Amino acid sequence: MVNTCLVDEIAAALGDGARWRIVELLAERPRSVGELADLAGLRQPQTTKHLQTLARTGIVSVHPLGQRRVYAIETAPLRTLEDRLRALIATAVAHSGERDVLDRYRAAIESEATVAQDRWADGRAFTFERSLAAPVDVVWRQWVDPDLLAAWCAPPSMTITTCAIAPDPGGDAVLEYQDADGRRYLSSGRVHTADAPSHLVFDLSVLDAAGAVFFTGHYDLTLSPATASPASAGTALRLDLHITETTAKAVPFIAGISAGWGQVLDNLVTTIERPRS
Repeated sequence: MVNTCLVDEIAAALGDGARWRIVELLAERPRSVGELADLAGLRQPQTTKHLQTLARTGIVSVHPLGQRRVYAIETAPLRTLEDRLRALIATAVAHSGERDVLDRYRAAIESEATVAQDRWADGRAFTFERSLAAPVDVVWRQWVDPDLLAAWCAPPSMTITTCAIAPDPGGDAVLEYQDADGRRYLSSGRVHTADAPSHLVFDLSVLDAAGAVFFTGHYDLTLSPATASPASAGTALRLDLHITETTAKAVPFIAGISAGWGQVLDNLVTTIERPRS
């Protein structure tokens, strides 16, 4: 396992432009302090201090040759840093989808902002579909049980502080999120249809801090058996979303609907597939 403290020290040592230049020069061949100072455009006392810093991390070694002291590069610490960087790159590549979502979200905001005005997005529709490896009644509970709903119904970097979709016509529908900076986002509305365990229709209005509506979403959730075989019962989920009451301030919310609900429903799939303890 890579020593994190050592990697931090190596990175800090190489973070100075002058020290980086010295290392580049030593990568070509061993050199004396005077030669390094001349080639790097530094005074000898400065060069000596930089070499001492590099030597403490093992990047540079010193070799007395008679009256001279010659410095040479050591590749082992650089390979340690390389291993850490390769692992970091591998992690970034493995999660590149998250960056793709961010890029699409930013592009969507820019696109929406050019046409945004009151009612500009009224009538816009989105449809999401997922196949779930659980019976319809199990998936239904994921939506109408507040504790279960809170476990999956939030996009990355957000947490649910309050949630409820009451499975009764006229019941409350509430989703409140909090981001990592402590900002809260409240949506509230009413349930219109609740035919357990297959059909749920509700509205959610995204509200500002004063309770004014940014926009309203009309959600129509349909759950149907994906197979007739009880031994391998699954559920076909379809969520239709229609937008009304849009305001210009709703731009970031409208722009994030496709990616946001896509991620949330992926969370539901993962939750359903997770082995029960």
